[in-house]
Amino acid sequence: MVTLKTFVFNDFQENTYILSDETKECIIIDPGCFYVTEQNELSDYINKNNLVPKAIINTHGHIDHVLGCKFVQNNYKIPFITHKEELPLIKNALHFGSIFGLKAEQPPLPDSYIDEGEIYRFGNAQLQIFFVPGHSPGSLAFYSAEDKMIITGDVLFRGSIGRTDLPGGNYNMLINVIKNKLLTLPADTMVFPGHGPSSTIGNEINSNPFLI
Repeated sequence: MVTLKTFVFNDFQENTYILSDETKECIIIDPGCFYVTEQNELSDYINKNNLVPKAIINTHGHIDHVLGCKFVQNNYKIPFITHKEELPLIKNALHFGSIFGLKAEQPPLPDSYIDEGEIYRFGNAQLQIFFVPGHSPGSLAFYSAEDKMIITGDVLFRGSIGRTDLPGGNYNMLINVIKNKLLTLPADTMVFPGHGPSSTIGNEINSNPFLI
């Protein structure tokens, strides 16, 4: 059974997730901890729960989702994993940050890549990897059938979808992957997005104005 902890970090109000199980192994998804207080909040949770970080895994490489990657990697000496198509975004993260007046450190480059159909395992848990481009070229979603949950990054939100006006965005592609990959999951699957509150697949099928 996976325990999910949500943090809301940085000026973009980005959702960072820590997933752990009974073995105490954990992964950090989309670490956005930018300020020292945010870094301390994340570390305190890991320390107080005696967790053992195994990896940083990112849904995508936009600046708000990678602001804490360097801090986490430096502190826990763990690999940074994402889709290979996100590499240009990560390399240009500082440029995108400067557009928003954000002075940040260059995030680390990925140590390895994951893709559609792979299974990522930590402790006794496993996540199925979905390739869901449209918001960004290499966006990923992470699905646990056992725990009835999916982490969607900035692809699917409660009552909304990811923006497609950034470099590499594609509206038609985004709608296609949401309808053909995400909305085919069981209706009671919890949706944990990159920003904002959680939802369920059933709720998005019935009420998301972009998908009706």
